[in-house]
Order: sequence, then structure tokens, then C-alpha cells
Amino acid sequence: MPPLMVGFDLDMTLIDSRPGIAAAYRALTARTGVPVDADAAVTRLGPPLRVELARWFPPEQVESAVEAYRELYPAYAITPTRPMPGAVAAIEAVHARGGRVLVVTSKIGRLARLHLDHLGLAVDELAGDLFAEGKATALREHGATLYVGDHTADMVAAEAAGIPGIAVATGPCPAEELRSAGAHLVLDDLSGFPAALDRLLRLALEQ
Repeated sequence: MPPLMVGFDLDMTLIDSRPGIAAAYRALTARTGVPVDADAAVTRLGPPLRVELARWFPPEQVESAVEAYRELYPAYAITPTRPMPGAVAAIEAVHARGGRVLVVTSKIGRLARLHLDHLGLAVDELAGDLFAEGKATALREHGATLYVGDHTADMVAAEAAGIPGIAVATGPCPAEELRSAGAHLVLDDLSGFPAALDRLLRLALEQ
């Protein structure tokens, strides 16, 4: 059995970043004068930032909007963010079983690191600015044995990496969509992850 390395998505899997991201979008609107519906935007977390900003900015302004948003982000988005239910215990469960924790997120690494450090989430590796199949590169590189996420694209990433995808129905994608996207298991939230991890480890030992 290979060493245990559990990959986790970040937004709406390990952290509830909606209040802070909404605040950052409102600050972006104040700076640029371009109205962004922050409340709507935070219902769609998962895809890369450019995808959301392309809804509000003309194509020639998207890159400058990305830069402005990322400049504003540390001041507005970090402090309001909280761990998702069961997140701390999920990370501890991996470490208690001799494993390591990898975060693979579409958020750029330096901003993801601010969240992890602020909340004291003890992850061992971090890979940022990746989405869907792109996440599979980091999952393979780090030898991930499973990937946990809240988005159908996370299940696509797990499948592309050839590992089980464990879904949590805490983000924008309902349980049925996560199952249809290939989730090996769908949990209500990370509170059920330690027991699910034990079941998966037992099955792996039996094979």
C-alpha cells in the first residue's frame, strides 16, 4: 500500500471563504466602478477567478481586474474566513494515521497560504492555480492516494489522476451532480471524513 497522501480542495471544502471573497468583490467594484454581484459570485466558487470576472468585465479588462482583485484580497478576504465543519479534524485524522495532507486549489498559492496560516491548518504541501484536469498533475506529482473536494471539477481531477474522489456536498454542486461526476463517496461535510478514511484504508488493506 503506498504512503497515505490525502489531497483536499480549499474553498468550500476546507474553508468557508464566502464572506471574505464577497468583501473582496465589493472592494473591487469600489475600485473599478464595475458592478460585481458579490452575493451571486460566491455561489459559484470553484472555477478560476478569471471565469467569474469575465461575467462582469469586458475581455480587455479581465486581466487587470484579476490583478486588482488579488491586490485587494489579503486585506478583505482572509480574516472573515472560517474552517468548514470538520476541516480541522479531517486534517488531524490524516496525520494521526501516518499520512500527509496536500491542498490543491484553483486559488493562487500565495493567497491560499494566507488562509492556511491564518486558520492554523497544518497542511504539508500546497499547489495552487489549478483546476479540473489541471489538478491531476499536482495530485500525481505528490503521490496523492485520494482527493477530497466540493465541486464536480474536483471529481474530474481525481479521475484524471487515477485516484478515488471523495466529495463533500458543502459547495455549489449538489450530491447528485457529484455522484454523476464520478465521486467514489459523497459526504454531507468533512465531519464524516475520519470514519470514511478508515473504511477506505481497511478496503485497501484487504485488496
